[in-house]
Amino acid sequence: MIGKILGIQHPFFATKTRRVVLVVFLALWAALELYWASMGWAALALSLTALCVYEFFIAFDPANYKRKD
Repeated sequence: MIGKILGIQHPFFATKTRRVVLVVFLALWAALELYWASMGWAALALSLTALCVYEFFIAFDPANYKRKD
């Protein structure tokens, strides 16, 4: 449900490359925020990273990423 609210079940993310790029970007963002000691932003980035890893790789269902025309 939260995936639909945030829009991460959009057909744009059907390809594995785009999902991997987003997860790597979020992980790098979290690492930079931790390096800069900004704990609030780091927690947000880590939470988004964990959500995307779960949605994109653990509970991935290709049917959720089809266009609904």
